[in-house]
Amino acid sequence: MARPRQTIVSLDDTPYYHCCSRVVRKAFLCGFDHSTGENFEHRRKWVDSRILELATIFAIDICAYAVMSNHLHVVLKVDADKAKQWSDKEVLIQWHKGFKGTLLTHKFVKSEDLNEFELMTVNDSITQYRQRLIDISWFMRSLSEPIARMANKEDKCTGRFWEGRFKSQALLDEVAVLACMAYVDLNPIRAQMATTPESSDYTSIQRRINSAIKGEQPTALLPFVGNERLNIPNGLMFSVKDYIVLVEDTGRIIRQDKRGAISSSSQDILNRLNIPAENWLKITTEFGALFKGAVGALPALTDYCEHLDRKRRQGASNCQRWLCA
Repeated sequence: MARPRQTIVSLDDTPYYHCCSRVVRKAFLCGFDHSTGENFEHRRKWVDSRILELATIFAIDICAYAVMSNHLHVVLKVDADKAKQWSDKEVLIQWHKGFKGTLLTHKFVKSEDLNEFELMTVNDSITQYRQRLIDISWFMRSLSEPIARMANKEDKCTGRFWEGRFKSQALLDEVAVLACMAYVDLNPIRAQMATTPESSDYTSIQRRINSAIKGEQPTALLPFVGNERLNIPNGLMFSVKDYIVLVEDTGRIIRQDKRGAISSSSQDILNRLNIPAENWLKITTEFGALFKGAVGALPALTDYCEHLDRKRRQGASNCQRWLCA
């Protein structure tokens, strides 16, 4: 039975979440539909652009994403502190970037005079919008609805395009976050849609590699800041170069037509995470099958379940088996 979203999301335990949405029946989000002979490859650009657009609206950072033929993956980090630091006016400006707002909220942004009742109404809206801007359900809704409308218009049909609910799981520690990101970035290689990470179109890893060639990091994605954070207050505690090499090494091993091995730099990351290479290959290949609920070391998983008043630690055995040395 599907769980209410509030019984899955606990920002006190982790800001990181893996979300996945699938289309209904045999419909294709993008790619070639063999049943109809039609090509919907252009729709991948729709999703890619929308994900990056939403990153500029919500107080939610994009860690990784991959747009597949009939589903999409995205790893998110909710930045609740950023939303708290926004002034009332900044909250409305962010909201108006993607949503209509109300006549009163637009008047407030323009510093027009409002009476006491109107100010109370605006303050209620600000409180509501501030919460929505850190809500992964609103993020995924804002991602899926425009794509569904565009696809249905193109297909000249009505009805559901996506399944009723997106799947989400909490990532409770850096091992879970890094493994899930690699799993998402390697989706096209496992599906034989691409042969290398840099040729994996409409993925975060391709975007990171293209930026790394220029000595940069993509502004639309949560940056890698290394152990020293590089004077960046918010980011992933790894080197972007090391992560790219780790994904490349893992992809070479996953591909059956290409021999490969974990390099010394990749092994350093795994040693730091205290995870054997065999376990790493297992979870980055079968992450979705191994972990149905929250993912993390047992102490973190226990705390997470206690905070949400859950009596059973779903997936505890696999977390213990594959995320520990």
